[in-house]
Amino acid sequence: MIDFKKELSKYDFLKNFTELASKRNEKVYLVGGFVRDIILKRSRDEMDFLVVGDGPEFAKELANQFNVGKVTIYKNFGTAHFNYQGISFEFVGARKESYNRHSRNPEVAPGTLDDDLNRRDFTINTLALSLNKDSFGELIDKFGGLNDIENKVIRTPLDPETTFNDDPLRIMRAVRFAAQLQFDIEENTLKAASQMAERLKIVSQERITEEFFKILAAPAPSIGLKLMYENGIMKVVFPEIAELGGVEQRKDFHHKDVFYHTCIVVDNLAKVTDNIWLRFAGLVHDIAKPKTKKFIEGIGWTFHGHEEIGARMMKKIFHRLKLPMNKLHYVEKLVRLHLRPIALAEEHVTDSALRRLAAAAGEDLDDLITLCRADVTSKNPEKVSKYLSNYDRVMEKVKEVQEKDKLRAFQSPVRGDEIMKVCGIPPSRTVGEIKKAIEEAILDGKIQNTYEDAYNYFLQIKDEYLKKEK
Repeated sequence: MIDFKKELSKYDFLKNFTELASKRNEKVYLVGGFVRDIILKRSRDEMDFLVVGDGPEFAKELANQFNVGKVTIYKNFGTAHFNYQGISFEFVGARKESYNRHSRNPEVAPGTLDDDLNRRDFTINTLALSLNKDSFGELIDKFGGLNDIENKVIRTPLDPETTFNDDPLRIMRAVRFAAQLQFDIEENTLKAASQMAERLKIVSQERITEEFFKILAAPAPSIGLKLMYENGIMKVVFPEIAELGGVEQRKDFHHKDVFYHTCIVVDNLAKVTDNIWLRFAGLVHDIAKPKTKKFIEGIGWTFHGHEEIGARMMKKIFHRLKLPMNKLHYVEKLVRLHLRPIALAEEHVTDSALRRLAAAAGEDLDDLITLCRADVTSKNPEKVSKYLSNYDRVMEKVKEVQEKDKLRAFQSPVRGDEIMKVCGIPPSRTVGEIKKAIEEAILDGKIQNTYEDAYNYFLQIKDEYLKKEK
């Protein structure tokens, strides 16, 4: 059994909470995720405090003691926040909540400790540690949360339909906790989440996307992705991913079902990178396969062009999911290029083809290869070894060409202003066409990637382009 007093003694500042609660004739408890994570031995930099009394006033008085200048008060919800010693402190007055069916914003009224624990999402988050003089370090476990942590179970404290009906975002949170903690969702809780998935439509897209990306950030995202798919939640949250289910593909080095193949790809990425946008690219890399699916006799299912169509789908998806548009180009690029490296694995591949891949991928070449390696999901060790060694060979060849040409961030050595000066023309489409022609000549190996070669080539071709301008 964990000695909670000993755990709390690591934080000297908690004695201030005890003394202030006594002075104000209030009760204060450490609640929720921090308590859960003490039991799970997970590090955490957020503490949630429940005050049976006035939470914001308690926070302000405590902040004065700690010489903290900035305290954020949320009057509508009776909560307060400030940072201290690198820890985020959240305060809430004990409350009870009632919900309108068409909104997840509750009507709030002052309540007791029991009222407040009743309103929480899952039993593992209902645990509370007393910070009061007469019971310091005592665990309050009204709903068997400690037992559920030990048994690795996600369960709602009240009837799950009531819990999810009040706040449908909890459906996503259940999946997220299952993925993060690698817990199972209790049968009735999962059944209610599945039956009430449509209720997620009243929740803001930003909140849903935030939870979805926390699932992608989990050690094994497939736990959450499969729960969403198999229980009808994915159909509501991200229908294009749900549609991958049941789409067969040729069984050379992929899983037969595109959705489950995608789950393996994302898990493979999670093992090697924390880059959430690379994981997202892995999630959507085959998103256009249902649109491009075609059966050809003697070959089987084909998905010609799915990489280009998938890239074109990204803008609409980014807008709908309220994703940051500055990440769009990165994801589009990886989706568009994810088949290119394996096509270059043959021994006879030309330097020109390698230059084009390097120029197209730019600074994201390493991420592209990481995605391609994750995309190998065969259960045949020989095939896996073959494909992975092919990617290694492509990278070796590309790096040889890059070292030779210094092509990582490729641009024509002859700049636009020089073209305008020599040709005596203003900024125009012709300037861009001449630059492009020089770049193509370098990529095709016609000339070396040096200023001298590029300038001489420019002098050779400029008149041809100037004629077009006239």
